[in-house]
Amino acid sequence: MAERFSSGEAQYWPIYGTTTTSTVSNGPIASLVHQLRSHSPTSSQLFGFLALFISSGILLLLLGVSVTAALLGFIVFLPLIILSSPIWIPVFVLVGGFLTVSGFLVGTVAVVSWTYRYFRGMHPVGSNQMDYARSRIYDTASHVKDYAREYGGYFHGRAKDAAPGA
Repeated sequence: MAERFSSGEAQYWPIYGTTTTSTVSNGPIASLVHQLRSHSPTSSQLFGFLALFISSGILLLLLGVSVTAALLGFIVFLPLIILSSPIWIPVFVLVGGFLTVSGFLVGTVAVVSWTYRYFRGMHPVGSNQMDYARSRIYDTASHVKDYAREYGGYFHGRAKDAAPGA
């Protein structure tokens, strides 16, 4: 279906709505048009694009309404927020501090629990990746050690190459 023409040949494509044919050279634009025509969307794809367009428009409208309502609510309640700020600021600091400490505590317990189960041999989630990484590091280190032992190091004998005139 996708035939290749030599650079001197011409290709004939009908112009829709007419009965005559048009000569188009085989250049990059002509090949792009040919690819676009060979991959024309089906009716279900067109329906999908239409549904995507309509649902995106509805969601964009809802986003605009939500942002507008939040902004108007902030403007209306701003005097109340300013008058009660001596109460809210310490509450936010206390709640934020409590949530931060709680989060760090949960993270620490999770790490300690995972490490305990890993060293006890209970195979927690991700332990196979840890074992694979450890074996790769060991293999690389032994390769470097063997190479250094065999050739006298990675940089041995290459000092002349770095500065040939020196």
